[in-house]
Amino acid sequence: MDSLGIGLIGTGFMGKCHALAYGSVKAVFGDVPDIQLEVLCDVPADKAEALGNQFGFARSTDNWEDLIADPKVDIVCITTPNKVHKEMAMAALDAGKHVHLEKPMALTLQDSTAMLELASKTGAKTIVGYNYLHNPAIAHARKLISDGAIGRIVHFRGMVDEDYQADPDLAWTWRATREGAGLGTLGDLGCHLISLAVAMVGPIESLIAETKTVHVTRPMGDGSDEHRPVENEDIASALLTFANGVHGVFSTSRSAWGRKSYISFEVHGTEGMITFDQERMNELRLYQNKGPLSEQGFKTLLSGPAHPPYGQFVPAPGHQLGFNDLKVIEANELLRAIQDDRPAVPSFSEALHFEEVIHAIAQSGATGKPVKL
Repeated sequence: MDSLGIGLIGTGFMGKCHALAYGSVKAVFGDVPDIQLEVLCDVPADKAEALGNQFGFARSTDNWEDLIADPKVDIVCITTPNKVHKEMAMAALDAGKHVHLEKPMALTLQDSTAMLELASKTGAKTIVGYNYLHNPAIAHARKLISDGAIGRIVHFRGMVDEDYQADPDLAWTWRATREGAGLGTLGDLGCHLISLAVAMVGPIESLIAETKTVHVTRPMGDGSDEHRPVENEDIASALLTFANGVHGVFSTSRSAWGRKSYISFEVHGTEGMITFDQERMNELRLYQNKGPLSEQGFKTLLSGPAHPPYGQFVPAPGHQLGFNDLKVIEANELLRAIQDDRPAVPSFSEALHFEEVIHAIAQSGATGKPVKL
């Protein structure tokens, strides 16, 4: 495999994150396939050209179909608004391209299922942007659980909150619509927590939930008095039952003042507990009920080279990785999956389960009834 060409659709927060990741992955990991940043797409054309130059792409376009058709593009990165994920991903798969897609996969489970079916038929490699899964601290938490460091798992408790929709005067956007965004905090934030819950404990089997829209309308932001309805949820909570019988508590809000990237969870075992907070993403806290009672307490584990692949970035503990570094690890995962002809993690297959869960939470919240997956 000589080289893989990257095509990037979208240049917002996550688009830039992808550009940085693919621009850095060879320098960080070394033995991955060579990368060529081939085509960047955005609208209008002058924006695409300017950001293509800034991000280091060879060419730019304002037509995503042209990007997918380009014979030099092998991997299509999709970082666009949710409503066009399905159309773009299906077109890329039909064209024989590998797909790196930001979550959620699509607006509906039906669409996400169709995407997985097509990916299975084409044999293309897929990965969905659950980048928190690639944190070395999370990988170590999974190892501790697998090694029995906290005994048999008995309970999971997690929260994921931000405050980007807390202000009632914030202008209405496509994120408030079912047609543009699909779910609200569940599709934007909650799915990340579900991905971590499944990674720690396993698949989720059933749940009962409540959802709420805090600000039922928002101003148009054009100086008029017009307000438009918010069609999706600001808050969601659920009681979870995992397939292995473990119970869990889930909560998410996009209207939580003061929270910026608060993804916090606890995994309780018969012999201890593991806790994590994304706002302190290089730390893991471990409690083990061993030794004299007078000396038992939480131990803070600080990420370092002993927690791969931290050492690929920094040779010493305490210097810390950042959000964008997780996307580099994610890009590495896709490249190695292509190189080794194996599934990437999380592929469309794993990501579909995460979306089954958040849609079940939405369904339970609307009906007030338990849902079995």
